[in-house]
Amino acid sequence: MTKILTTTIVGLLIASLTLSSTGFAIPVIAAETQTSDAHDGSSHVKHVLLISVDGLHQSDIDWYVSNHPNSEIAKLVQGGAEFTNAHTSDPSDSDPGGTALMTGGDPRATGVYYDVEYNHDTYEAGTTSCHGPTGGDVIYDSPDDMNVSRLDAGQNIPGIDSNPALIMGMTATPQTLLVPSTFPVDPVTCQPIPPYAYLKVNTMFEVAKAAGMLTAWSDKHAVYSSFNGPSGNGLDDFFAPEIDSIPVEPNGVPYPSGGSWTSDNAATKQYDGYKVQAIINEIDGLDHSGKNNVGVPAIFGMNFQAVSVAEKLFHSPATLIGPDAHGNYTEGPVLAGGYLPGTSTPGPLLSMALDYTNAQLEKMVSEIHKQGLTDSTAIIVSAKHGQSPQDPNLLHRIKDGPIIDAINNAWNVNIGCTSSCAPLIVAGTDDDLWQSYLSVKTQAAADFVASYLWNHSAPGKLYNGTTVSVPHSGLAQIYSGKAAADFFGVPVSDPRHPDVFGRAQVGTVYTGGSKIAEHGGDNPGDRDVPILVYAPGNVKPDSNGKWVETTQIAPTILQLLGLDPHDLQSVKIEHTQVLPGLHSDNGQKQ
Repeated sequence: MTKILTTTIVGLLIASLTLSSTGFAIPVIAAETQTSDAHDGSSHVKHVLLISVDGLHQSDIDWYVSNHPNSEIAKLVQGGAEFTNAHTSDPSDSDPGGTALMTGGDPRATGVYYDVEYNHDTYEAGTTSCHGPTGGDVIYDSPDDMNVSRLDAGQNIPGIDSNPALIMGMTATPQTLLVPSTFPVDPVTCQPIPPYAYLKVNTMFEVAKAAGMLTAWSDKHAVYSSFNGPSGNGLDDFFAPEIDSIPVEPNGVPYPSGGSWTSDNAATKQYDGYKVQAIINEIDGLDHSGKNNVGVPAIFGMNFQAVSVAEKLFHSPATLIGPDAHGNYTEGPVLAGGYLPGTSTPGPLLSMALDYTNAQLEKMVSEIHKQGLTDSTAIIVSAKHGQSPQDPNLLHRIKDGPIIDAINNAWNVNIGCTSSCAPLIVAGTDDDLWQSYLSVKTQAAADFVASYLWNHSAPGKLYNGTTVSVPHSGLAQIYSGKAAADFFGVPVSDPRHPDVFGRAQVGTVYTGGSKIAEHGGDNPGDRDVPILVYAPGNVKPDSNGKWVETTQIAPTILQLLGLDPHDLQSVKIEHTQVLPGLHSDNGQKQ
């Protein structure tokens, strides 16, 4: 993921392009929707387990069920309500995607556009004298940890260096492991803004807590304590081992690949396993550590990373083997990542990651049965984001840094600046989209960036290593200034939206590395994810092809629990509906 801070950013289409019907999807999801008044007490759901299989596409579900008809995924599909035309938030990055799941809102309501973004109305992290023009990076990511190299984010759990399984003893309030001096600064109070306070709307966890219910979640960064919501206390138990830390085998020996837990798919599976254990413990009525009796949460869940990583890596070891008689581990075969060239069929590494995820889902479902919770538990499977491109033959990797530098140089020539020139692009993020924040917040400046991007051809490296020239800087459409604001459905004066936003050509990934797919954009591969609601005795098996969005999951969860979806602020702002057509086995709508 390429993050551009303080002298770099992203750009988009020419001002003459108008907002198309394929722009930001805040569609009014029509018909067959229900309000809280439709809840007639027929549901016996007391617990909702939400699973985000990051990177998972609806096409992956279709392929897996077809090829593994007796799998746990197939059983969930066959016994649940499947929404086959579901879509993530836009942008589809992990932070806005996860926030959409928790709030029922898109960036226009939540104010969350990316995990690394910019705000024209805040000050840079570390600011202590809040005077003068505002504008600063907003970084809510692993660099906020006390120690990003440690799995426990700097908690320094004794013995964890040689036994990473001790991570189960990680604090349930990992927000205490974040460094406030890394947060953006509020211009009014001149104080750092914690991630939960930056969120503009409440979360489903806060609604459940207000009703006296227990809540829990497991995710990949401590900074996702933002899911607590503006109150800061929506989650009773938040388990967040740091995925960007140095990966170690179960005996504490570093993985040969180095990097992070996402550098090696075998390591990613080990990492996911800790969160699965947390869920098993919670199903058993314990906290994530498995030590304290607290009761089964009303809302709980986790995200899987193995599928997403297997889609992005060019190749990787697939399996950790061992321990042998001496306690040592080796890794299994190195397999090609992503999809088979020319297809959307999972390749060998991805196929094994899907097998792993299926096996972990089976463990959780089995534990639900074991604890006698089958009739009172709903399981929802979806994804924060997909991944694009699926077909690796469409890939073209483009280095964004030279483009940004060229735009800043061209702007300075345009305004006649020859020395000590401030960059026009001051921040941004571009994975498989383009977002630019500008030091000069005018329509003319935004149009300048868009025009340069559109008229520039960039060198792009294909999957086979060949370099080609990619027109329009790898973009398919660009929104600048007011058009960018309109795309997101906010006023142009809104300080959080990108000044220039670009939809990438399918296959464009902005990187100088070897990754073969990315997420964050709004092409079909980024946004076409599954939504599956499995609740035996409470939700009738069905298949629904209507357009739905992952924002509809939060209000649906509340309704399943007998709570009012309209207690979510995003539901009121965006008129987000519960998922359509959910019926109980006796034919009544939930």
